[in-house]
Amino acid sequence: MILETKGLKYSYQDGTQAVKGVDVKIKKGKKIAFVGKNGSGKSTLFMMLNGTLKPKEGTVYFHGKPMQYDARSLREIRKSVGIVFQNSDDQIFAPTVYQDVGFGPTNLGYSKEEVEEKVNHTLEYIGITEFKDKPPHHLSGGQKKRVAIAGVCSMDPEVMILDEPLANLDPVGADEILDLLNELNHNGTTMIISTHDVELAYSWADYVYFMTEGNIIGEGIPEDVFKDADLLRKAYLRQPRTLEIYGELERRNLAIRNRFPTSVPELVNSFK
Repeated sequence: MILETKGLKYSYQDGTQAVKGVDVKIKKGKKIAFVGKNGSGKSTLFMMLNGTLKPKEGTVYFHGKPMQYDARSLREIRKSVGIVFQNSDDQIFAPTVYQDVGFGPTNLGYSKEEVEEKVNHTLEYIGITEFKDKPPHHLSGGQKKRVAIAGVCSMDPEVMILDEPLANLDPVGADEILDLLNELNHNGTTMIISTHDVELAYSWADYVYFMTEGNIIGEGIPEDVFKDADLLRKAYLRQPRTLEIYGELERRNLAIRNRFPTSVPELVNSFK
């Protein structure tokens, strides 16, 4: 396991219990989705996974070793486990895109030449070289999201955590970000996202955790958890439309049994 938590708990100063004894195991190279309504504890959990928050109880393990919270250890874990916030404006702060993407490598102590090489490579890889000298606040929502992702990618993380990565994006921008996440995963990065979009979690993830009121209430491969009506009800979620339509077709004996279509073409191919 690349990341694991045991008995993780976190409460804010006002007494709010955001995470209540969470155990998760994240396999290297997988695409993981944490699904739940707003306020379920997903963001708080994510900030503990990369050391931004220290749990009140429990332990986070990275490559089997307990996370340490001294400055040097935190610098290493945040290099290896990068996080992209839901609102890109909370993450992007430098006067230009180039400076923003270069902030991480500079902080890690790379030389000026190394930073330049790393930033230029990252900008090209993410597809935002044309924006390198632009102020980030002049960019669209999708472009800002790419800049935020580039800022994390420039540190070559093993794990990338994204909080609601498609929030507030138009359909084209959302598809572009999803393609980028798939490419990063294909190249070996373990991807973890939070979402309340059941369609996204069902069609994209290798493994899904359902989270509500600070607890993990269900987990498994998408086709298993999303066909569990009781679990969906407890998580305040609904079935993905493709699975819902397939279920109705199967009940009417119009579809091949035991298929789990995740797209319209797969749904069409399930017809008898």
